[in-house]
Amino acid sequence: MKAKPAYKRIVLKLSGEVLEGRQGHVIDPEEVRSIASQIQEIHEMDVQVALVIGGGNIFRGHAAAEQGMDRSTADYMGMLATVINSLALQDALEKLGVHTRVLTAIEMRQLAEPYIRRRAIRHLEKGRVVILAGGTGNPYFTTDTTAALRAIEINADVILKATKVDGIFTADPKIDPKAKKYDKVRYIQILKKRLKVMDATAISLCMDNKLPIIVFNLLQRGNIKKVITGQKIGTHVAA
Repeated sequence: MKAKPAYKRIVLKLSGEVLEGRQGHVIDPEEVRSIASQIQEIHEMDVQVALVIGGGNIFRGHAAAEQGMDRSTADYMGMLATVINSLALQDALEKLGVHTRVLTAIEMRQLAEPYIRRRAIRHLEKGRVVILAGGTGNPYFTTDTTAALRAIEINADVILKATKVDGIFTADPKIDPKAKKYDKVRYIQILKKRLKVMDATAISLCMDNKLPIIVFNLLQRGNIKKVITGQKIGTHVAA
């Protein structure tokens, strides 16, 4: 029996680092194809998929600013990095036969469409995967905040935050072996305890708009589908 999706429209948030390969490539075509095939799986379940991807594998604006670069300039460079990643993912999805559109917050018409809320929703309704690139188009905002903002704008059911660990922990599990995983956590707990999952602006946006977040491990193949079908993996964030 075919599993039914628990969500109709989602925003999948990916970090730029998930595109890196084990050989140290900035963008590893094999990793990109793997992620694209997992997205294809849920797309074939008639789930409307919007993607927001970071640019940390190419350039980190915040890190550059800490080393003396003008923060606004550094952040705009980071936004351009997200466009590069988005085009790579679009190429992989299109090669799998998944119709995909890249919409950018900063206009670059030769490469992608400008982000317009109604246009993004229309693409989703027509069964296209939409990749939302270029952050919010403003410096000082992360791609986590972009994911929260866009999810609210397009009336997504949930944000799926893909990470390299199994969910949200009391501490970094790579550093502290005694760190315990939360199965469920409230937005306010994340803010009060400063849990490192998404920045405070993104969490506050989700809290104010009652938008649930699921944090899960992308490195375990098939986890995206498990989350979509309502299986209890990762950490669920709600009120």
